[in-house]
Amino acid sequence: MLLSAIALGDEAAFTILFERYRDKLFYYLLKHVKSPEVAEEIVTDIFMKLWTGRALAEQIKDVGAFLHKVGYYKALDFLRVTARHTRLRQIYIDYASLSGEPQADELMINAELKVLLYKAINGLSPQRKMIYRMSRQEGLTHEQIAELLGLSPSTINNALVAANRSIEKALRTYAGQMDILLLYFLF
Repeated sequence: MLLSAIALGDEAAFTILFERYRDKLFYYLLKHVKSPEVAEEIVTDIFMKLWTGRALAEQIKDVGAFLHKVGYYKALDFLRVTARHTRLRQIYIDYASLSGEPQADELMINAELKVLLYKAINGLSPQRKMIYRMSRQEGLTHEQIAELLGLSPSTINNALVAANRSIEKALRTYAGQMDILLLYFLF
């Protein structure tokens, strides 16, 4: 009955549902994400989405189970993103400190990141790939590349800008919400 009213846009019914489940959902999420701020943000997001998709609310069989399941998946998403960022920050710290020999897990992560970058570069058009490699791997200037290829320096610059955008887009596709700039600095 409450869900039927919500489906029709009844704000009072939604407020009742919110008050009934907010705290339970918050503490459930807090066990997973370990941050009151993040748990609160996820709770807010879930209820906002429930309200914006309220036309489908009547299809929910068990509100508590539904909210917990959505919360569980949102918490997993948060933890995945956090783990990815934590891993990349650690790689940056390791490279920045340059202390000692790299550990086996560091080597594995570095290899994984290099594979992602390699795939992204190989996804470029042949001309952009060649210009990118001449610039980044061989260390040639725009003028040197332009002279070798018989193109203008501005054409080389435009090709590199486009290549960088393509690589960034590909890395986002491969690696999700990670700090793309970190990859440029590392490799």
